[in-house]
Order: sequence, then structure tokens, then C-alpha cells
Amino acid sequence: MKTGRNTKARQQAILRHLHQNGRAMVEDLAEFFETTPQTIRKDLNILAEEGRVMRFHGGASLLAGSEYTGYEIRQQIAREQKELIGRAAAQLVPNNTAIIINAGTTTAELARHLGLHSGLKVVTDSVLIANDTRGLPGVEVMVPGGVVRGSDGAILGESAVEFIRQFRADLAIVGCAAIASDGALLDFDLREAAVARAILASSRNVILTADSSKFERMAPVCIGHLQQMRTLVTDKACPAELRNLCRSLGVGLTLAD
Repeated sequence: MKTGRNTKARQQAILRHLHQNGRAMVEDLAEFFETTPQTIRKDLNILAEEGRVMRFHGGASLLAGSEYTGYEIRQQIAREQKELIGRAAAQLVPNNTAIIINAGTTTAELARHLGLHSGLKVVTDSVLIANDTRGLPGVEVMVPGGVVRGSDGAILGESAVEFIRQFRADLAIVGCAAIASDGALLDFDLREAAVARAILASSRNVILTADSSKFERMAPVCIGHLQQMRTLVTDKACPAELRNLCRSLGVGLTLAD
């Protein structure tokens, strides 16, 4: 009985680990949980049979329809990388421009580094980002109406979409939940995706901010494609596949250092 309880507890812990990281390799999980790769493979096979994860060669990932990790947890995932990405992306924002920043933990880091800019008009669909930037000198902040999602302060709904559509911004800074191997940009919430698509359509240039763990993760809703981006700002662990994809699509790549 004790072994069964330990097995269930470990499988639940594996699920929590995947909710924080999106995907994981068998060898890494075995090291993390201090057990054998054979034991982890058995756990993953059971979770896959239960429809809770998707197996791939050498590891597993969350299913595309899995609920997105909570905002506070996402803030802690790749925290150092997100701070570096936010700082590097802020350096790409010119003064005296109209910009749109969508809700997200990495875009929030960018927003915190706009304090030395001047003449910025910022539109954001995040009450948290609006609150962080409202007191910055030289920054004027506008937010749409709509439903505020309690978990992370994102503003959702058709009124938010219509508000965004009124603008022709010089630059948008966006994030996403996942970047598919073919360059599709993915998210979990259909309403949030609608706002993100409006942001892409309303901006002359777009910067994507995403830490390297987002590559080949899973999410069910497409918000756009990497080829729509002027630049991807990510961390130095960016995999070769993603670097090559940016090169083939003519997308600029900035590795935050």
C-alpha cells in the first residue's frame, strides 16, 4: 500500500512539474525525483493512458488543452531569464513612440524597464502592467474596457478587441504561452488570443518576448506566427532549432545577456 501511495504522490508531483515547465525529459525527471528512468517511464505511460500528458520520445509534455499555469507560478519560472529578456527588449523601444504591450509575465518585466524612456504612449490589456507603468515619467498609459481576469489582471472581451483595433501603433511587445516547432504562436485562452491577434493587426512592428522553454511547448489556441515578428527576444539557451527558424523566416533574434 505504501508503494502505491508513493507512486501516486510521485505522479502528482510529475504533473505539477509539467504544469510549471510544459515538458520534461525522462532523464531529467529521474534525476529530479531521485529515481530510475524506468520508473519515470512507467509513471509517464500511466499518466498518458489516463489522458493527462502526451508522451514523446524520451519525455512527456502537457496536453494542448491543459490549463495554463497560474500567474504567480509563471512569475517564478525562468525568473532570471525573463528579467534579462525584459531589459533587453526595453532597449529596442525607441522614445516618442506609441506601443502596445500585451498581458504576460515577460512583457511585465519589459514594462518595468521603461522608466528612462520619454514620450511613450502605452496601450496595454493588463491592469498589472498599467499599474506598473502609470507613474513612470514620460509615459502615458491607456487601457481598454472589458472583463478583468482575476488570476492575472488581463483585460478580455470584445470591447477590449475593438479598443485595440482603433490604434496603429509603432510597436507591439507581446508574449505567448508556446512556440510550436513550425513557428505558430500559441496560447490557452480563446478570449486572450482574440486580443493578441488584434494587437498584432494594429502594430507596424512586433517584438516577441519569450524565454527559451516556450519552444515546442503545447497550447491549444493560435494567436499568430513567428514570421509576423520583427524580432524575437529570448535567453541564451535558445535551441538551435528556434535559431534556425528565425533565420529562415527573416526574424531578428536578440539573446538577452
